[in-house]
Amino acid sequence: MGGLAIWGMVALGGAIGSLARFGVGLLVAALTGPRYPWGTLLINIAGAFAIGWFAELSLGRMPVSPEFRAFVVVGLCGGFTTFSSYSLQTLELLRGGEMAAALAYMVGSAVLCLLAVWAGALVGR
Repeated sequence: MGGLAIWGMVALGGAIGSLARFGVGLLVAALTGPRYPWGTLLINIAGAFAIGWFAELSLGRMPVSPEFRAFVVVGLCGGFTTFSSYSLQTLELLRGGEMAAALAYMVGSAVLCLLAVWAGALVGR
């Protein structure tokens, strides 16, 4: 497999991950109520755990094809929650000894994304 096939694997994983996120969000909201975003919190934690587990496993004890890794890491986990990708990338920066870059990425992501959602809301009005 290669080229176009990897795009298909990412698309398939993304569709499954997005549907899972939607379903889990609905289920948790039905159980806890819509007042606090427990579903999103649970999804972000579960997605971060899953991407860390699979990324480590697939590079070590259980090597997989690049296409299957893209299906799970980029598609499935990324479709379930992009927070998992953010978390893995932050861990990779920390493991690489790039503390300043990791801190800048964490703070920059939080601050800039909050500013962007605020600006988008203003434009949407």
